[in-house]
Amino acid sequence: MKTIYHASDTRGNANHGWLNANHSFSFANYYDPERMSFGALRVLNDDTIAPGKGFGTHPHNNMEIITIPLAGDLEHKDSMGNVGAINEGEIQVMSAGTGVYHSEYNKNPDKPINLLQLWVMPKERNVAPRYDQKSVRELKKNNAFYQVLSPNIDDDGMWIHQDAWFHLGDFEKATEKIYRIKKEGNGVYVFIIEGTIKIGDQQLNKRDALGVWETEFISFEVQPQSKILLVEVPMSY
Repeated sequence: MKTIYHASDTRGNANHGWLNANHSFSFANYYDPERMSFGALRVLNDDTIAPGKGFGTHPHNNMEIITIPLAGDLEHKDSMGNVGAINEGEIQVMSAGTGVYHSEYNKNPDKPINLLQLWVMPKERNVAPRYDQKSVRELKKNNAFYQVLSPNIDDDGMWIHQDAWFHLGDFEKATEKIYRIKKEGNGVYVFIIEGTIKIGDQQLNKRDALGVWETEFISFEVQPQSKILLVEVPMSY
């Protein structure tokens, strides 16, 4: 088993006033040649957006973009005609494919929003753009990992154009869990949203991350009141 540890305070940071962004991988003006991606996971941004502010209309192509609001609601508008809010407790997927324009705003006048946005490089280029979102509340399991994204349209949660699986875990009590890799050659980027866990001898606290690969499974020791995101992606693509 191989691992790489990313402490929360080693992430790139850009505070624009209206946007406080933490970058797990090189993004915009943050560049670290040692942190370009984890396999097919190219971006994991932890963004806090001020009331009434947001990202104006901008383009994307050939990227699978996943947005997970952690607190607050994000208004989305795109060139495919989709207009609406992504709420806390939901997950959004946009396959940019041949190209799409979109904007994202915090329409709340007095509360900031916090979200995770992840970009996964697709296994197919130039697919037709698409947009979808879904509540994950009905998928949630207490003190367990539950799937919110996969490569398969008929699976629980959302799907994308890549052999990738996302799981969330909400733990109220101390728990030991095993996660088994879905596909040979994949690795898992473990991101701690809240709380504390241990993988082997490595302790991970809030917003720390650990990339794990060349293994068939990962064993977790989870402390109470922890929330975890598991991102399984191909290590080569």
